[in-house]
Amino acid sequence: MTEQNISADALIRLSAAQLAEKLAAGEVTSVQATQAHLDRIAAVDGKVNAFLHVNAGEALAVAAEVDAIRAAGGADAEALHVLAGVPIAVKDLIVTIGQPTTAGSKILEGWHSPYDATVVERLRAAKMPILGKTNLDEFAMGSSTEHSAYGPTRNPWDLDRIPGGSGGGSAAAVAAFEAPLALGTDTGGSIRQPGAVTGTVGVKPTYGSVSRYGAIAMASSLDQIGPVTRTVLDSALLHQVIGGHDPRDSTSLPEPLADLVAAAKTGNVEGLRIGIIKELHGEGYQAGVENRFNDALELLKDAGAEIVEVSCPNFQYALGAYYLIMPSEASSNLAKFDGVRYGLRVLPEDGPMTIERVMGATRAAGFGDEVKRRIILGTYALSAGYYDAYYGSAQKVRTLVQRDFEAAFAQADVLISPTAPTTAFPLGEKLDDPLAMYLNDVATIPANLAGVPGLSLPGGLADEDGLPVGIQLLAPAREDARLYRVGAVLESLLEAKWGGPLLAQAPDLAAASLETQEAK
Repeated sequence: MTEQNISADALIRLSAAQLAEKLAAGEVTSVQATQAHLDRIAAVDGKVNAFLHVNAGEALAVAAEVDAIRAAGGADAEALHVLAGVPIAVKDLIVTIGQPTTAGSKILEGWHSPYDATVVERLRAAKMPILGKTNLDEFAMGSSTEHSAYGPTRNPWDLDRIPGGSGGGSAAAVAAFEAPLALGTDTGGSIRQPGAVTGTVGVKPTYGSVSRYGAIAMASSLDQIGPVTRTVLDSALLHQVIGGHDPRDSTSLPEPLADLVAAAKTGNVEGLRIGIIKELHGEGYQAGVENRFNDALELLKDAGAEIVEVSCPNFQYALGAYYLIMPSEASSNLAKFDGVRYGLRVLPEDGPMTIERVMGATRAAGFGDEVKRRIILGTYALSAGYYDAYYGSAQKVRTLVQRDFEAAFAQADVLISPTAPTTAFPLGEKLDDPLAMYLNDVATIPANLAGVPGLSLPGGLADEDGLPVGIQLLAPAREDARLYRVGAVLESLLEAKWGGPLLAQAPDLAAASLETQEAK
């Protein structure tokens, strides 16, 4: 087919699945699509700060290669992946050859990895142009992307508010139409919570179903790479690309993924039992969040799902357990950033030049406050005399949370809750109150402790502030397909109610001004 005259603005607003169809039909080229997104980044990212590095040259080269293969036709063209030529952004915690990987930290400023993460290898094999690396809280430690050494990312819905964290850069890039797809990492909600507050879809796969090889570790037993997209189907498509066994990851599950794309196209929840988690809504949740959550329940009920209430009593301890396990593992994982092997090196101003003093000077200058706070907390929890009282006790709570999930899934096929207790809060509001910041993860953390998959999708806009609300779905381990089945149905029901995708109601960033921020 011949190319159609599609405007750049229309191109960037297509879902990944829609764009893939047009690419396959010859209605648009990958170079056109990639350039349209690069132009969008140039136009609006000065306001959003979603990207730390833009990879224009390589992205356009890959796009041109895909176009040439399609133009030549034949077996090579037929063998192209369905997402070939669709651009993507990658969280700057995931290592890439040819681009810097900073983890949002000064200690890795300008560092280039000598190898690709497994998920990046799979993106390259699918011939997906990588637009660049997205901003994050330093070493993924934060819930607002305000802890980046390279400045905060802003929420495209309101540039005075946070985009969630730690993966606010990926979520903001997708919400601002700078990329149709992105990769994030989720240790306690860092894909799902940003998805909730930016009106995007975020998925934390079953632990071990997507390789962590090449993701800079914060907490190895909790971290998981996953998709950041604008639709449930797009997440299924991307999840199918990056998932599956990897022998280089010792925690990688051996079995292949189910057909997630088919699950997202099922279109039926009749007879499915959906469990409301008693402990993850109600008191402490913003009224507008509760209202949209109740709306979603009614739509699912009308579609034939059976709504039941389940209790997970040990979820009340999950936040405390997480903030002992995560910093303990982080303190161990970050020990390698010592100023000796790679990255930043700061020499002490006076006194003997020992390794210990170089390490102290480097880590003092290279790490931000939140990273230092978590290293200190984790080191203390692992120290002699405190290990059993803190880290050991937290692991026992983790087991109780896993048992709560087992009991809940005996009563329901899928669990549902709000993704976050509030909508996006103003930049700076919680920077000086770490405990208040940590509470944003109260609904997402249990899934990481248990290793089960979670999906957040847009649930509508809160009555109080007109900002996005997220709905979280949880399924048993290895049952990611259930999330896509229920998520796609709920997404369709909600969009029918709204008259279109939620992001169609977002402000026009191209016309937005930073005068308010500049005045501050």
